[in-house]
Amino acid sequence: MDFRLNDEQRMMVDTARQIGERFGLEYWRDLDARKQFPTDYWKAVCEAGLCGVALPEEQGGSGLGMMEMSLIVEALAATGGGSTVGQLFMINPIFGGVSISRFGSERMKREVLPGIINGEINCCMALTEPDAGTNTLEIKTFASADGEGWRLSGRKIWITGVASAQKMLVIARTRKLAESRSRTDGLSMFMIDVQREGLTHTPIDKLGTCTLDSSSVFFDNVRVEADELIGTLHGGWRELLDVLNTERMVTTAGLVGAGELAIKLAVQYANDRKVFGERAISSYQGLQFPLAQCHVEIESARLLNHKAATNFDAELPYSNEANAAKLIAAQAVARATERAMQTMGGMGYAKEYHVERLWRDARLFRFAPVSEEMLLNYVAMHELGMPRSY
Repeated sequence: MDFRLNDEQRMMVDTARQIGERFGLEYWRDLDARKQFPTDYWKAVCEAGLCGVALPEEQGGSGLGMMEMSLIVEALAATGGGSTVGQLFMINPIFGGVSISRFGSERMKREVLPGIINGEINCCMALTEPDAGTNTLEIKTFASADGEGWRLSGRKIWITGVASAQKMLVIARTRKLAESRSRTDGLSMFMIDVQREGLTHTPIDKLGTCTLDSSSVFFDNVRVEADELIGTLHGGWRELLDVLNTERMVTTAGLVGAGELAIKLAVQYANDRKVFGERAISSYQGLQFPLAQCHVEIESARLLNHKAATNFDAELPYSNEANAAKLIAAQAVARATERAMQTMGGMGYAKEYHVERLWRDARLFRFAPVSEEMLLNYVAMHELGMPRSY
């Protein structure tokens, strides 16, 4: 097992760090205050070829893998963006890119993928519903057959990036649950335009991740064309899982970078801060030990996520590692951002020192895109062989 990066990977990480440092912490603090999408930042990421790192070369990508994408997200997050960077990659090269490259039509690959890769097209995914939550198999949004296409009606909630997106991956039932052969039968995926008659959305005011909007989405008899189907009609469940498990990896990478950044900011502050004499507060074990513990936990999440990404790229089983890494990362970064704020004392509470944004943003990922309780259920069932508990 070789943990060394190759020359191409090192070059990508260096490029990502240079872009992240060019924008820096002040850029993100300003956008957070204005609740504005990081348009210039994402354009720079795409122009550097980083968005399409794991997407096909024939559409303008690099044709590499999730390992390279994870490394890029880590570096971008650690240089200012924090865990929100994982969301940027989640909504675009994952929800848009992976779904189309793996399951989309040739027309969609040809017409949509290049726009995602170069940053001209932003994406989002409409999955979660108010009455279903984590229980995706209970979604009620329905696409009824209408000629060669469908008519889509229903409601989604907590959908990320709708206001800045041109394309939306929608998961809907195309066969009623009562008429399906199983609970997983009858789900389908569609890639539709956000600007379409009958599709409306309203923003949700929230605590963090303010540079990416979250919305309630309403479908009122929205027309879906035949060639907007992604994957298998009625058989989209397994294909959706492929998209969701890659989502775990970029989420974890963003969290790892955010934890790395929070600890770095705390150490810098502690090295400069002197009280009760001339010794820096970083010389006291009461501050050293908690930060060291957080560092170890974040490094553990990083390595497990790298294993998940490596397995994915080698077409080996990867879901156990992807889910476990996300669980560890979310918990570790919650502790790291909290401990960084505690290290800074009152200044950790000030927006000027940036850690409060990292803390607010990272808190989301203890229950999204999947809660830690459901991740533990997964581990208990699939790794320990215990019975279903819910």
